[in-house]
Amino acid sequence: MQPDFPNIEVFRAISSPTRRALLDKLSSREQTVQRLASSFQMSLPAISQQLTVLRRAGLVTSQRAGRWRVYRLNAEPLRQAMVWLQAYERFWVARLHVLGQDLKRPESEESRWR
Repeated sequence: MQPDFPNIEVFRAISSPTRRALLDKLSSREQTVQRLASSFQMSLPAISQQLTVLRRAGLVTSQRAGRWRVYRLNAEPLRQAMVWLQAYERFWVARLHVLGQDLKRPESEESRWR
């Protein structure tokens, strides 16, 4: 049985190299927008906009810490997407196995000249 399709916003969010890089940075520890922005050639508002997309997809959470907003990775939506994709991985592994078996079979004279 195929697992439930994950939130489409997760796929939209991870389609951006910048947002994937932000997730990578947050995978090691929670960080402020200012700290995250220092790693990119982007303005603070641009980084905030990217974090908003990630937050709406459920990939990050934020919390106020004084004047700052601290972001933390929430990897659960990524796990759900991975579980859903694994069903297709099994499909492709099986298909590639069959192809490999076909390629190992010696060609008959007839098929060689088609």
